[in-house]
Amino acid sequence: MHPGILYAASAYVLWGLFPLYFSHLSTVPATEVLVHRVVWSLVFVLAVLAWRRQWAWLAPTLRQPRVIGAFVASALLLSCNWLTYIWSVNHGHVVDASLGYFITPLVNVLLGYTVLHERPRRLQWAALALATLGVVWLTVAAGQLPWIALVLAASFGGYGLLRKIAPLGALEGLSLETMLLALPALVALLLWWGRGPTSFPSPDLATNLWLIGVGPLTAVPLLLFAAGARRISMTTLGLLQYIGPSIQFALGVWLFNEPFGGQRLIGFGLIWAALLVYSADGWRVSRRAVPAAA
Repeated sequence: MHPGILYAASAYVLWGLFPLYFSHLSTVPATEVLVHRVVWSLVFVLAVLAWRRQWAWLAPTLRQPRVIGAFVASALLLSCNWLTYIWSVNHGHVVDASLGYFITPLVNVLLGYTVLHERPRRLQWAALALATLGVVWLTVAAGQLPWIALVLAASFGGYGLLRKIAPLGALEGLSLETMLLALPALVALLLWWGRGPTSFPSPDLATNLWLIGVGPLTAVPLLLFAAGARRISMTTLGLLQYIGPSIQFALGVWLFNEPFGGQRLIGFGLIWAALLVYSADGWRVSRRAVPAAA
């Protein structure tokens, strides 16, 4: 398997399992969980940088305003995505969050086509058409604007594009993003310090450990995603994205018992059909490439 596909797929599997973790923090306000994601992610990546003695990139980067500006934008998109996702999981909208990540590949493919001038193959277009039809069906069936899904899709699609074209590697880029978000996060953490039974440090040791754990939990899949995004096309990256929401959807319906009627089943069925078409196309292309490589 191509290393980029392996990295990205691993990130999506981990993201798909996130509701299992964040359900343990349902009593903590989403904004506080977001602050802890930033702070403990920074602690984690700084520890990795120190272990690898990988600091040479920092000084030259800080002297490039355009690079800093691009990472300010990606950091803001990332924090918007994090906050929306945390809120949706903690308020019983795991299935709605999964819809957002089903829409995200469409945003990725659109950005790849319009910004990076990538050209999907015919069967990939067919897969995208099926997925689009499924998303439209789900939106109409809901009877209201799916704001959770739209915010998640737009923020993560834009983040994926910025990270793909960023001049820094996966670890360096995530380190810079968390550094840029760290000051307001630390100020908020100090203001909320010990404010209530769910604020850090909480009287409940388990809550403290769950909050600290969001650091490595957040950093590892983001590093995998950034490494994968730099090695594969936006179209492939976008369609691999279906792994995460499929897992989230299953958790939302069968573990968290969120409502899921027949109309939603039709929409999700169309999206899964798109995955089958895309997989068949990938298998066909890989079979053609083997003799050529030989």
